[in-house]
Amino acid sequence: QVQVVEDGGKLVQFGGSLKLSCVVSGEFVGVGDIGWYRQAAGKERELVAAISTPYGTEYGDSAKGRFTVSIDHRKNTVVCNLLMNDLKPEDTAVYKCHAATRNGMYWGAGTQVTVSP
Repeated sequence: QVQVVEDGGKLVQFGGSLKLSCVVSGEFVGVGDIGWYRQAAGKERELVAAISTPYGTEYGDSAKGRFTVSIDHRKNTVVCNLLMNDLKPEDTAVYKCHAATRNGMYWGAGTQVTVSP
C-alpha cells in the first residue's frame, strides 16, 4: 500500500511565502513522476509543478518564477517540496500531490492554501 500525504497549507498574507511538503511512503517501487496540482473553487485542476524522470521539471504558467519544486529520495520514502514565494490571492486553492510509481498512480487528500488580499 502506498500513502501520499501533504502538509504545510495554511492562511498567508499577500506577498508571503509557504512551503508545502508531500511524503510518499509505503510499498512502492520507483517514483517516475511526482508533483503538485491545485484546484480552486469553481475551477479545473491545474498543474503547479512536477518533476518527471527523465523529462525534468515542469511548471505551470502561474508558478513560473515564483515557485520551486524539489525532490528528496530517502529510505522507503520520497519527499516532494513546493516552495511558494510572492503568493497572491489567486493562488488560493487546494493543493494536491500526485505520484506515479511502478505500482500505480496515487493522489494525496490535499492541503488548503489561502492567500489573503
